[in-house]
Amino acid sequence: MPVEPQQSSARLSDDELRTLHAHWRAANYLSVGQIHLMANPLLTEPLRPEHVKPRLLGHWGTSPGLNLVYTHLNRVIRGRDLNALCVWGPGHGGPAVVANSWLEGSYTETYPDVTRDGPGMARLFRQFSFPGGIPSHVAPETPGSIHEGGELGYSLSHAYGAALDNPDLLVACVIGDGEAETGPLAASWHSNKLLDPVHDGAVLPILHLNGYKIANPTVLARIPEPELDELLRGYGHDPIHVTGDEPYAVHRAMAQAMDTALDRIAALQRAARVEGAGERPRWPVIVLRTPKGWTGPAHVDRLPVEGTWRAHQVPLSAVRDNPDHLRQLEAWLRSYRPEELFDAHGAPRLDVLACVPDGTRRLGATPHANGGLLLRELPLPGLDSYAVPVDKPGTTLHEPTRVLGQLLEDVMRSTAGRRDFRLVGPDETASNRLQAVYGASGKAWQAQTLQVDEHLDRHGRVMEILSEHTCQGWLEGYLLTGRHGLFSCYEAFVHIVDSMVNQHIKWLRVTRRLPWRASIASLNYLLTSHVWRQDHNGFSHQDPGFVDHILNKSPEAVRVYLPPDANTLLSVADHALRSRDYVNVIVAGKQPCFDWLSMDAARVHCARGAGIWDWAGTENGSREPDVVLACAGDVPTQEVLAAAQLLRRNLPELAVRVVNVVDIARLMPSEEHPHGMSDFAYDGLFTADRPVIFAYHGYPWLIHRLAYRRAGHGNLHVRGYKEIGTTTTPFDMVVRNDLDRYRLVMDVIDRVPGLAVRAAAVRQRMEDARLRHHDWIRVHGTDLPEVADWSWDG
Repeated sequence: MPVEPQQSSARLSDDELRTLHAHWRAANYLSVGQIHLMANPLLTEPLRPEHVKPRLLGHWGTSPGLNLVYTHLNRVIRGRDLNALCVWGPGHGGPAVVANSWLEGSYTETYPDVTRDGPGMARLFRQFSFPGGIPSHVAPETPGSIHEGGELGYSLSHAYGAALDNPDLLVACVIGDGEAETGPLAASWHSNKLLDPVHDGAVLPILHLNGYKIANPTVLARIPEPELDELLRGYGHDPIHVTGDEPYAVHRAMAQAMDTALDRIAALQRAARVEGAGERPRWPVIVLRTPKGWTGPAHVDRLPVEGTWRAHQVPLSAVRDNPDHLRQLEAWLRSYRPEELFDAHGAPRLDVLACVPDGTRRLGATPHANGGLLLRELPLPGLDSYAVPVDKPGTTLHEPTRVLGQLLEDVMRSTAGRRDFRLVGPDETASNRLQAVYGASGKAWQAQTLQVDEHLDRHGRVMEILSEHTCQGWLEGYLLTGRHGLFSCYEAFVHIVDSMVNQHIKWLRVTRRLPWRASIASLNYLLTSHVWRQDHNGFSHQDPGFVDHILNKSPEAVRVYLPPDANTLLSVADHALRSRDYVNVIVAGKQPCFDWLSMDAARVHCARGAGIWDWAGTENGSREPDVVLACAGDVPTQEVLAAAQLLRRNLPELAVRVVNVVDIARLMPSEEHPHGMSDFAYDGLFTADRPVIFAYHGYPWLIHRLAYRRAGHGNLHVRGYKEIGTTTTPFDMVVRNDLDRYRLVMDVIDRVPGLAVRAAAVRQRMEDARLRHHDWIRVHGTDLPEVADWSWDG
């Protein structure tokens, strides 16, 4: 937003007050109409039961407050020529935001059949919460929205994500008082300690206290105002209060509050950008107290409604069947005096539109809420200069994520001028071996610094806070407004954002079907510090189940990759960072890992998604394999290759095929996932009738679930994590979960016909090795030398 205020904080004139009130009344009328009516939108005849929807779905309680905020945002955007976006946090504020979008014209521009007249108003009303229509909350279908209305807890982190690297943008964020009770919202208040007043935009939180959730009072509405002030000041904000239920008085107070807040924001930005101020700004927050269900029925069936929890959803629930309810609904609608707000054709009158901004300044038309319109290609360098040399598979080791960190450093550097790439994570950038990025950008930080601190940077684009919710919210807001990023996290703790990624995937699925929504950069996860290498943290840090969660979601939007070494990680990351409209999950290790494929081979293998490593097997193309050893993940890959080596030495006559899977969705049928294989291709790779021993990074039943329809599923035996963990040596983890090389050789002997007797001595040696391992680590505290010093020698 502009550094200098463009309008003084003068008192509203009577004419301004009248037009603001007209706009607010019109928005309220349209909100009530959407919830209740399917005909007679302008009340040109007495209301009859057949004019009312048979099923009343929607939420009235929060709508009048949201309409008030929208009206007053319109005023300041128009008066100050602001570039603004609003994140609507209350769970079911759909009627209000849709109503205002229709009033300003952005809804009709997006959906031309919903015209800004009587017939269009009828369509607007009928479609709301109606089969074939639109949801009851602020959804992807709503122009100007980047936040699904049911995502309670994430509005403020989304708002901050939108403001990052958008220095001319004001992001207002309406926070419902029910939402304010959630943990994610509570943590996201701390985002102001990382907001750069020079390069980032401003976030104006508007805490809307209407007193109630669905059936209970809200905490922040019931604590004393001085205590609430102390809380908000402790978060680093200066509160401005607006309280009341008399409309004209509230309008005047809200206008004054908005002007005061925006003047303070402009002064803080000027101090940082022009005067070089270095102290952390104390940003304003507006606390808006209005009655729940304001201007709605005061009583229904002799029970109080306005200002109580009964106003939360539909105050009049039996309109079609109860004549008293029908009369109350008509009186309620007529109390807004629609004949003063809409002309004979149903179009909004000029007074109603006096505060509405023009063009893309309208909240429903801002391109920042349709971020794909602003998205630029990410300048990704070629991979060859980062690739590790691989003259022979399995003889050198690198830390895959450290290699990736060098690439990310150059991505960060190449975007320094345009500032449209961020790396986020919960205090783990260096722990995850990505610290090379600090060579191009430090960690965003506006709070106190000490001499011992490292890599803190007031203008940094690496963002760390020990709240996975907040990291996810920042990145979602950043992507939805047209930028790029990566979320790095310990594998076990990414589950904290399960519900958030659910909503983002649903958002992507819906927006793919909306032609006016432009594609956005994918949400990319790098999950490391994974289940098999939690040597010092142990059981609490061992959980590979996020992949299972993701693969339950819309196949068109989710991708899961398990690169087995550094070069395949580079290839997969390059693909993910270039992609659009996906959630990409990459699981890769940070510990030293064998290098298996050259960069050229890695590209081909990752593009294929799953393939035979003929150099690792013994089938030699002369006959069908006796057994297939399959693997997915870095540690399972190493164990499979070690098992293949043992089989080559102990059972040289056995034809072994080694298959590595990078893209887990390749196991699914092509009818179920765009990356899935046909039955013909799957049988060609895994065979239709030979034993398949599959070593998998995560829970073994996922592989069974993905492949259950395949002809050879009965021959599939999967080893993976069985929820057996502790603090122990790396190899002991795989032994405890029966994923180790010796167990895999035993599985081959147990499942290949004829081997049980012929290879009994080999099986016994494998079992002896496991027992020797058990005794060795308890004496020496390290893995067996034959394991610790192992390398691939063909």
